Amino acid sequence: MAEPGATTALVSALHQVMRVLAWDHNAHYHRTLLRRLPARVSRALDIGCGTGDFARRLAARADHVDAVDRSAPTVAAAVAATAGKSVRFLVGDALELPLDRYDAISCLASIHHLPFGPAVERLRGLLTPGGTLVILGCYREETRSDRWLSLAAVPANVAMGLGHAVLLTGNRRSALGHRAPVLPASMTLAEIRTEARRLLPGAIIRRHLFWRYTLVYRA
Repeated sequence: MAEPGATTALVSALHQVMRVLAWDHNAHYHRTLLRRLPARVSRALDIGCGTGDFARRLAARADHVDAVDRSAPTVAAAVAATAGKSVRFLVGDALELPLDRYDAISCLASIHHLPFGPAVERLRGLLTPGGTLVILGCYREETRSDRWLSLAAVPANVAMGLGHAVLLTGNRRSALGHRAPVLPASMTLAEIRTEARRLLPGAIIRRHLFWRYTLVYRA
């Protein structure tokens, strides 16, 4: 039987390994989302902006970006990292804040922090004619295919973590500093598809490897 001190040291070492291998799953899909958006827009909105990574990427193709998050400390970290960019950060609830109309709206890993139906209706209403909504979402695993995909993602997740650790790509969570609050997803992918068909006719939903799905809708 292992000594308590040895067990504690082993657990500490495992935590250290996991910390080193941790990486930003949301950032992994930034380019996927950007490919779904127009090359140039006048106004863009990023909901649940976190520390502002995607909002800063939007600023490269938009004349103005509004970025919203409920967490004041998270927004403060975003503002500190966004000097010189045409991004206005707002603290508050995206369902209640007075907002403009936008040619592009993004919502990354935050739609499950809001009531899905009212949130989608609000975002749809903020789109200009022809505007594009992109969502990167998390879903609750329910089906056998969900569990098989999750199982397949585990070794790929470790491999990606090793790659980021070796290459120092800047996509590692340990390099992010402040982390936004995280909640578990409550809706299954089937429930999300059903609601999207009702609220966003023509929306395209795709499930991805690392516990995420994308939704693309053009008004």
